[in-house]
Amino acid sequence: MDKELFQKFVAFTTAVHQITSDISKDIKAEALTPLQYKILEYIAVSQPVTLSEISDCMHMSMPNTSRELKKLSEKQLCDKITDPADRRKQGITLSPAGEAMMNEAFQHIAIRFTERIGDLTEEQRKEIERALDLLQEKVFY
Repeated sequence: MDKELFQKFVAFTTAVHQITSDISKDIKAEALTPLQYKILEYIAVSQPVTLSEISDCMHMSMPNTSRELKKLSEKQLCDKITDPADRRKQGITLSPAGEAMMNEAFQHIAIRFTERIGDLTEEQRKEIERALDLLQEKVFY
């Protein structure tokens, strides 16, 4: 194993978590817990998702995940859809109200991100975009 590369990877992922926390701070609606916001964020970028996918991603038990989804559903922020090919399978998507909430949150995050990269040249932005594409393709697939 390439120890130096691994150490850079760990430092990078730690920095990603910190920056994500910084740019999304105070974004969530007051009616949501931080966990509920994270679940909605995951659904927004990955929908439709299954209960087990949310459970795995959030490191939660299935019963706890189900309970949180029920609360989000009661707030009319997510919907369950049945797979027409296999009626036993259900996908979870954002409701129109959930879509609106997350679009607003992402708009605020985009403003903070734009401020963060405001001093970069066009070439630097393209270089970062290429690096992100490479990471997505080779590491975070």
